[in-house]
Amino acid sequence: MEQNQIWTIILIVITVIMSFAGFKDRSFYNRHLLYPRVMNYGQEMHRMITHGFIHADEPHLIFNMIALYSIGSFVEANFKFQGLGMLYPSMYLSGIVVASLPSFFKHRNNPSYSALGASGGVSAVMFSMVYWAPWASFRIFYIIPMWSILFAILYLVYSAYMAKQQRDNIGHDAHFWGGVYGFVFTFAFDPTHGAYFMQQIMHPPF
Repeated sequence: MEQNQIWTIILIVITVIMSFAGFKDRSFYNRHLLYPRVMNYGQEMHRMITHGFIHADEPHLIFNMIALYSIGSFVEANFKFQGLGMLYPSMYLSGIVVASLPSFFKHRNNPSYSALGASGGVSAVMFSMVYWAPWASFRIFYIIPMWSILFAILYLVYSAYMAKQQRDNIGHDAHFWGGVYGFVFTFAFDPTHGAYFMQQIMHPPF
């Protein structure tokens, strides 16, 4: 295991273990969902974190964990380079919480609403990468080439639009606010206070 992947691997292992426990045991699954109606009375607030470690099914789990593994080691390495190694898992965990707050307040009186998945934390890591490397090139679905800063803008626009439409069960609010939080978190704790990001932005690869 590479030194720059320790926390990323730990987060993935815990998520896989808890997700498979949920696949096999429905009561375990139900005890860890984000369920605002129950939590509205200050009960079972552990759900604010634990819902980020369980998933609806294997494809949901695999997609989030591939994204976390692909991006997480790079972001973890940058935090460690700045001497801020423990901020990486802190950002991930707090990203899960912050990303879920809009849905929590929106649905706290809705007995039929629940949510789960690591999307809030993964989005936070993704947008932290945008801060460190806005012109990094990667391929969406391993096919479409795109710079990370352009992807971030499109991702936020799409998430905001789909959250308003409410046509599916995907947590678009969590995607949006997790991403915003990850960028703001990195901006706030980077010792250059945003100067590093601006330096990258001012030197595009074209």
